Amino acid sequence: MLQLSRREVLQSISCGFGFTAFAGMAAEAAQKEFQNPLAPKQPHFAARAKRVIFLCMRGGPSHVDTFDYKPMLEEYAGKSPGEASGGLNNQKGRKLKPSPWAFKQHGESGLPISELFPHVAKHADDLCLLNGSHTTLPNHPQALVELHTGNFQFVRPSVGAWMLYGLGTENQDLPGFITIKPPARLGGAQNYGSAFLPAIYQGTPIGQTRQALKDARVQNLANPQLTAKAQRQQIDLLQSLNRDLAGRQPDNSQIDGVIQSYELAFRMQSAVPKLLDLSSETEESLNLYGIGNGPTDDFGRQCLLARRFVEAGVRYVELTHENWDQHKSLKARLGSNCKATDQPIAALLADLKRRDMLKDTLVIWGGEFGRTPAVRNDDGRDHNSAGFTMWMAGGGVKGGLRYGATDDFGIAAVEDKFHTHDLHATTLHLLGLDHTRLTYRYAGRDFRLTDVFGRVAEKIIA
Repeated sequence: MLQLSRREVLQSISCGFGFTAFAGMAAEAAQKEFQNPLAPKQPHFAARAKRVIFLCMRGGPSHVDTFDYKPMLEEYAGKSPGEASGGLNNQKGRKLKPSPWAFKQHGESGLPISELFPHVAKHADDLCLLNGSHTTLPNHPQALVELHTGNFQFVRPSVGAWMLYGLGTENQDLPGFITIKPPARLGGAQNYGSAFLPAIYQGTPIGQTRQALKDARVQNLANPQLTAKAQRQQIDLLQSLNRDLAGRQPDNSQIDGVIQSYELAFRMQSAVPKLLDLSSETEESLNLYGIGNGPTDDFGRQCLLARRFVEAGVRYVELTHENWDQHKSLKARLGSNCKATDQPIAALLADLKRRDMLKDTLVIWGGEFGRTPAVRNDDGRDHNSAGFTMWMAGGGVKGGLRYGATDDFGIAAVEDKFHTHDLHATTLHLLGLDHTRLTYRYAGRDFRLTDVFGRVAEKIIA
């Protein structure tokens, strides 16, 4: 095998060895030494899902106004939770507030869904409502980081990074993990980072909060100075130096991350612009997602890009819609959020289904927690981590199902409780990964996404 030290490389160049000849030798060495950490890997057992799209509603959507119907709130409206429950849920200074929106049963399954989601409601028989969801703390920074990494106390790899580590990716010209408009605060890059996993498994962000997605660009995708052939020769030279350094510092995963990132970035130059360009989509498709219509345009673009990315082989795609933190102006702001996301989400489900992809694409919807059924401000709801709703669709999950439940008023999960750790364990299981076996040794111990927790919700698996 050809091995060139940094010193030999520099000597060769200084002696007029010839850039083209050296680049050829470097390419030969690189090819022989290359072991792609992103190559597709076999799961632990037969998988039901091949990929995941996570629709992150950042801020905590109100479950009792969207997917968790609580008629008892009408009967006990204006009373304290303590009065209504005989003292079991005594929250001083709060009064129970019924939802301003009507719920109706939808589909053959009869799932009760709020009028806030008329388009999503048409897919009721594909939805598995996780009405018993709960998490550890009712604070945004901790709950959002735990939702993404399984731990709010320490820096840990994100869910997407664990998936990529466990399964690799199907398209070597694209990142295996893409996050569109990720939250800039509340953990920031930690929510899509790789922590102690090799850096190549971290997510690739596209766009940012408070920026219209149509204006988002992936920087440095084009090189105006070098041809593709010259770039390839330049990269081969750099990679030979990087691999020499990696050989002398085998414990430094950041070097491997740089090596793989150079290779991926080179390939992305042609693949990514094509996927970001929606001009090839039909007018019917753009209208389906609400693109070109003010309220739905931005999230519609996110959802359409998600479909294009997973269709091209990306393993994990996360979309973020901000500002579901309605302590006040609940009626106006929650109504606005739902109007902006309802049609695009329904379009994504319909588009995946008509392409025969929903069956092995797991779609997850939800935020870091829910909202309080009992309020201090009559037009607002506060944080509630004790009980809320997420939902799943496709990817081997039973549709038309309500799994778990909160109490009569929606205050706390009481039946088939589904913690964030259970969400992660179940997601990995659907992908064919045993969450107790997907481990990485670091600092003398084996780490996993679910730590010492996590239970697979067998009842929701088709």
